[in-house]
Amino acid sequence: MNKQERIKELVALLQEASKAYYAQDEEIMSNYEYDRLYDELVQLEEETGFIMANSPTVQVGYEAVDELPKERHESPMLSLGKTKSREELQGWLNGMKGILSWKLDGLTIVLTYKEGQLFKAVTRGNGEIGEVITNNARTFKNLPMQISYKGELTLRGEAVISYSDFDKINREIPDEEQKYKNPRNLCSGSVRQFNNEITAKRNVCFYAFQLVKAGEDATHATVSGQMDFMKEQGFAVVEHYAVTPEDILDRISFFEEKIQEYDIPSDGLVLTFDNIAYGRSLGRTAKFPRHSIAFKWADEIRETILKGIEWSASRTGLINPVAIFEPVELEGTTVSRASVHNISILKGLKLGIGDKITVYKANMIIPQIADNLTCSDNVEIPCVCPVCGGATRINRINEVQSLYCTNEACAAKKIKAFTLFVSRDAMNMDGLSEATLEKFIERGFIREFTDIYHLDRYKDEIVAMEGFGEKSYTNLTDSINESRKTTLHRLIYALGIANIGVATAKIICRYFEDNMDRIQNATVEELGEIEGIGEVIAGAFTEYMQDEGNRSRIEELLQELEIESSAVSESQDLAGLSFVVTGSLNHFENRGLLKEIIENRGGKVTGSVTGKTTCLINNDNTSGSSKNKKAKELEIPILTEDEFMEKYLK
Repeated sequence: MNKQERIKELVALLQEASKAYYAQDEEIMSNYEYDRLYDELVQLEEETGFIMANSPTVQVGYEAVDELPKERHESPMLSLGKTKSREELQGWLNGMKGILSWKLDGLTIVLTYKEGQLFKAVTRGNGEIGEVITNNARTFKNLPMQISYKGELTLRGEAVISYSDFDKINREIPDEEQKYKNPRNLCSGSVRQFNNEITAKRNVCFYAFQLVKAGEDATHATVSGQMDFMKEQGFAVVEHYAVTPEDILDRISFFEEKIQEYDIPSDGLVLTFDNIAYGRSLGRTAKFPRHSIAFKWADEIRETILKGIEWSASRTGLINPVAIFEPVELEGTTVSRASVHNISILKGLKLGIGDKITVYKANMIIPQIADNLTCSDNVEIPCVCPVCGGATRINRINEVQSLYCTNEACAAKKIKAFTLFVSRDAMNMDGLSEATLEKFIERGFIREFTDIYHLDRYKDEIVAMEGFGEKSYTNLTDSINESRKTTLHRLIYALGIANIGVATAKIICRYFEDNMDRIQNATVEELGEIEGIGEVIAGAFTEYMQDEGNRSRIEELLQELEIESSAVSESQDLAGLSFVVTGSLNHFENRGLLKEIIENRGGKVTGSVTGKTTCLINNDNTSGSSKNKKAKELEIPILTEDEFMEKYLK
């Protein structure tokens, strides 16, 4: 393939990805893959001088959808040039003062105010033409409807939905496959609704980042001045700081630390020259203005070997491919698996067992495959469901191919229910993997949850099974018997009630003071009074508890268990403190138990070491792990279990 043909191929791929992302709220390739292909296209265009009219390097975004009225922007909304190099960002300032701010990951909106009232709101669209969403903007929870400035005012900002609101909304959706993938998709759909009552329920927030046009009395010579003026008018403005070449690297490190726990979605930073006249004097390219540049976090990428593809069936029949690879450390944790999401992405990566692949964490959180360096393309898509053996089929929705089980009686839901029941955060039974549970269910050993506590009836058969023996059987039954002593919130979570996770189970049990009778007879209204419990969750919970069959199962389980109180410790002496736990433990059965103890005393346990971390708990403070390195770099104390217990758990 010559370079011109490759350019045409890249343009087609990137246009399709942009269409899915901007117009259909779908992701058919990762951000990492898009950026890689885009950079390749730029390089080829520079080498050949050949640029197609529909190239994403000369177009901005994707055409606005037809459902909402369209309107042309007074001035084009250009994309920004980007870099992942901190030193390039430092050099870009060229000795000048800049403003460094979050690059929020939502939907860009242009607002116009006249005579102090919101007059119009328009989405970015394709940069030239956007969609009018004025009625929806009136429901943004932090947007002023009236401001003191009475002249005509136009400003730009980002509509976003926080991670906490995103999680809360997803908890209200019973069907796992209908849950939203990320806050940006949810925000995009929320802002572009016909019915603004739906938008109002989504808690959309708006953060201003640029003053586009104002009267002479509101004109400012600097970006920082613009930010202050917008803040004075009552707008929430994006978090920003003045920087110089001397201190910008420190400020980037500040943002890098903060993003670990930042509740507002962000995919990088934006650097703008503070002096507006200077920035404008630099002009623009066909696509990028020269007054600003975007900084994207450099992904920590590791090379590893693909060991296999695991096909994970869900209760809806969807069968997702999961890549299993040699363990690598990324962003402070060891990872060995990553979702491949669907058949389209699997085919695009041309995965094969034994392939050399690179992996990273998207936004430093979710493990993803970045690239396949071997492309042997030998993974076979299963013709039968891995759970029930029923026939599978590939469905195509919005150009995305996914694999489904066609058997309506598939046992996946049942197996998943038992897998949840025995999991660490639930009844915590070692030795009952999903594969083992499947074998026990097939042989008729387990039909109900209580059957697990009576596997001794089948001792001879279990000992004779492949992979088992006397020792395995003894270890299994010991673990099952240990699980009899548990807390009520673990049991509630183990039941598998729709949308009741560990945190929600704890909240409910705490509210009703671990009183099972009150919990079982709670009304929707009572549950609705608990913060974080919405109408959908309350309805599903009461429906489950009022079902006679479920009540009978719970009663039978309670006969097998010894429920301990999980009430929050009266002592909240760890309130305001944040801890990170890593490595093996000596005094606690697992990290989850230590986390529970810390949380019961008001503390917080996070996954990453930041400047806010009180201490890192690690019995091997000499290890070269990334968490140890980060703690030493930030001068965060590294304590052994004994030292931690002596200092904080006395």
